[in-house]
Amino acid sequence: MNCAWCDTEIILSLSWANLIMLEKEEILCSECKLGLEWINGNRCDRCSRNTTEKRCADCMWWEEKEKNESLQFNYSIFTYNPFMKEVIAKWKYRGDYYLGYIFENYLMEAFKENFSFLKKNGFVVPIPLSEERLLERGFNQAKMIADFLPIETKEILTRLHGEKQSKKSRMERIISKNPFFYNGIY
Repeated sequence: MNCAWCDTEIILSLSWANLIMLEKEEILCSECKLGLEWINGNRCDRCSRNTTEKRCADCMWWEEKEKNESLQFNYSIFTYNPFMKEVIAKWKYRGDYYLGYIFENYLMEAFKENFSFLKKNGFVVPIPLSEERLLERGFNQAKMIADFLPIETKEILTRLHGEKQSKKSRMERIISKNPFFYNGIY
């Protein structure tokens, strides 16, 4: 098998464990895995960003601005470093569906550690794409990620088509009208 990013051949090491049990397919070579920068250390208790405080400045700003707590808890695995930006761009905007599998095992492990209590009482709601954007990209990356998780997925939101969020500044995204609405299916 070859690395999904650099196409280098991945040679699995021979061990008793992988002789007895089938080893999971490697998506990235060991060199490319080094580009995945783990978030370590102290995190904001709400958004998971590295911080020395209990809550980061952005989350405190949102709490003050909104006077409600729409985000209860987020858990991020990797930093959005230059390597991750390239991977996301190729996966999301250039339609390399297979690259999404880079995240599968990491997401399942993080879910087990941080959200397993939801298995019986919760479900995942992937952020939808507008029909136009779905045709443009070929697949919904949020739906792909949701399907990796060992919990039910419900597509209960619809999105109005509009300008790409990536083309807007941070402030334009903050002040823009919410493009999502509940589609009545539950």
